[in-house]
Amino acid sequence: MPYLESLRVFVRVVELGSITAGGRDMRMSPAVASNRIKDLETRFGVRLLNRTTRKLVPTEVGRAFYESARRVIETLDEAEAVVSGFSGNPHGALRVTAPLGLGRRLISPLVPRFCDEYPGVEIRLRLSDRNVDIIADGIDLAFFLGEPQDSALKWRRIAECRRVLVATPEYLARHGTPEKPDDLVKHNCLLLRYPRSPEYYWVLKTPEGPQKMLVNGHFDADDGDVLTDWALDGCGIANRPFYEVAEHIEAGRLVLVLPDCPPSPAQFGVLTPHRRLQDPKVRLFADYIARESKRYLGA
Repeated sequence: MPYLESLRVFVRVVELGSITAGGRDMRMSPAVASNRIKDLETRFGVRLLNRTTRKLVPTEVGRAFYESARRVIETLDEAEAVVSGFSGNPHGALRVTAPLGLGRRLISPLVPRFCDEYPGVEIRLRLSDRNVDIIADGIDLAFFLGEPQDSALKWRRIAECRRVLVATPEYLARHGTPEKPDDLVKHNCLLLRYPRSPEYYWVLKTPEGPQKMLVNGHFDADDGDVLTDWALDGCGIANRPFYEVAEHIEAGRLVLVLPDCPPSPAQFGVLTPHRRLQDPKVRLFADYIARESKRYLGA
């Protein structure tokens, strides 16, 4: 159905602000995506997009057409979801996002097995430690660690994710082993930071209750795996999900710091736009990840 495909391309191009990005999201080259847009403009005899060297924006008629096209696609997707629910054979693409470490270690290993069970479903996984605009990017499921920030989305708690403080034995031999939370201020703490990042302090569980620690370090990063690598290089103390460093602890490359005052666990959950809740493949994938990932988390 070339016309329907052209509508989908147009909607994604407007949402992503780029023919290249829209085409990539639809798994087609920029040239093919551009031709789809031209087909629509030729069909209706109007310009839908204004193109400049720096950005792409819809014309007035293009904006109105986008709103109508988006509703058409959503209605068709909902109709397909109803049929899939009755047939027990879900199909179509799922756009999924997750933080880098979580996606690499928990989500991505489970994708092939899910697709083996449901071969009609395509998983398009996007990993980033930065905040993602779930609605604007057309995301179906957004897995997260922490607390959900967007109240306009439906969220589901999956499990608590244990966190630990770790460092190498060599680092602790050089700089001393913290004996109480306040000792952390004397150490190089490796922090996950980026614009609007929530991690500007650590919350530790103590006998007196949660204690907020304003820790500092000589360098930070927006990729959790980089923090683990720095910790392994003996650069400082890292606050990491246990499942990400368990093998290094078992091998003795990293040791626990302040094991009696660990960081507060993070919530592992998934956010879903309300309009996608009735799609069987969305529910099936969320249920599958929730069930299979808990063995990694020890939940």
